[in-house]
Amino acid sequence: MELKTKINAEDGKQDLVITREFDLPLALLFKAFAEPKLVAQWMGTKVLKLESKKHGSYQFETIDGKGNVVFKANGVIHEFIQDRKITRTFEMDNSPFYGVQLEVCEFEPLTDTTCKLHMHVIYESGAQRDQVLKLPFAQGINWAHNRLEDLMKTLK
Repeated sequence: MELKTKINAEDGKQDLVITREFDLPLALLFKAFAEPKLVAQWMGTKVLKLESKKHGSYQFETIDGKGNVVFKANGVIHEFIQDRKITRTFEMDNSPFYGVQLEVCEFEPLTDTTCKLHMHVIYESGAQRDQVLKLPFAQGINWAHNRLEDLMKTLK
């Protein structure tokens, strides 16, 4: 089965480019990245904090059935341009292998009912990027983007 979210990772580089076309109006896609309740639903994690503004910050956390924290991440939003662009850092707690990454998310309208997400992700080193790519990263981001699209179609 072909994955809808495409990942371009050139050898020897410390970044990657993620693209995905959505059958959603641009405003709905952007809303899915900016509103805490929506982020929690499509990411499948608890949003402890999400300040969707320049110089805002965020914190996400996922716990298992026994109450153990299995995922915790945070970052700072450096640029927030409504319906166009979000530039932010991303850091997983208790995961020194992956370091801090910079994410530039750009939202492009294609038609009145479709749009495209461009994510440029920059890691501290090529080795860190390659470690991420050894995980089921492509499947995970596709799963999340599929959930996002399904959720937001209910809000059309």
